[in-house]
Amino acid sequence: MKKICLLGVLITGICLTGCKSLYKCGDPVPAKKGVMGKRLKAVVNERDLLCNRISENDSIISSLIDDTTRLFQEGLAKDRFISELGQANARLQNNYEALQNDRISDAEKFNVALKQKSDELALKEKELAERENRLKELKEALDKKDEATTKLNNAIRNALLGFRDDELTVEERDGKVYVSLSNKLLFNSGSATVGEQGKQALQKLAEVMLKNPDIDIEVEGHTDNDQFRSRTTNETDGRIYVRDNWDLSVMRATSVVKVLTDEYKVDPKRIRASGRGEFFPKDDNATAEGKAKNRRTEIVLTPKLDEVMKLLKKK
Repeated sequence: MKKICLLGVLITGICLTGCKSLYKCGDPVPAKKGVMGKRLKAVVNERDLLCNRISENDSIISSLIDDTTRLFQEGLAKDRFISELGQANARLQNNYEALQNDRISDAEKFNVALKQKSDELALKEKELAERENRLKELKEALDKKDEATTKLNNAIRNALLGFRDDELTVEERDGKVYVSLSNKLLFNSGSATVGEQGKQALQKLAEVMLKNPDIDIEVEGHTDNDQFRSRTTNETDGRIYVRDNWDLSVMRATSVVKVLTDEYKVDPKRIRASGRGEFFPKDDNATAEGKAKNRRTEIVLTPKLDEVMKLLKKK
């Protein structure tokens, strides 16, 4: 502080003595002798030292300003970065929440779909169990029907043991019993009236039918393919006009039905008659033996399928 004051005094003194201007930093020392020259030199040296310090301080201040500016810019950049990070974090949070919501929604959808499939599976299992029960019941009913058919077949065979194979045959086929009676056993040639030997066979069949009320009966008339000679109505002997094999087969089937119902008391509601003519041959009509087999009346016996039909109609 004393030096600065002294420097001010000297400079003032120098100026008062008539100097035109102060020396600038870095100017050379004036060549003066004596006490004033030494003092001036000291002052100038002090001046240069102060100038150097000022220059150093200016450099430091400039550097500090640059550092401050740089730090300020870096601070701004960091603030922007932090802001961007905050925005990115907000987006990530929103995306995360959306994903969580989607995940929950998907899980709910999956649970709903799973329950629906589970309910459908339970329903299918129930339907399958019911179907298996119906199939079991149906199989049992069919087994009973087959058992009844076999029993009926055996009963008819036993009842008709006294007849030859060329007179009648008994066959079990497609769950039915077919009794085929030749026309020579039942009728005279060209006649539709059942003879005594034929009635004996029908009587034995009727006994089996009466013991087995749960069977349906169909009587089918069949002929060979020989053309039938037309016959006119004759009121004196009660003959009916017969035009062809169709008429003859129907009339013979009807005659057998009437013997079974009128004479042997088979329930008419259980029986029906049909004529097949020559169109369902049993053998080849090219031979006499084949034609003889084709001239026949078939009695088809079928155990009633009421129980089976009820099961089939079940939903």
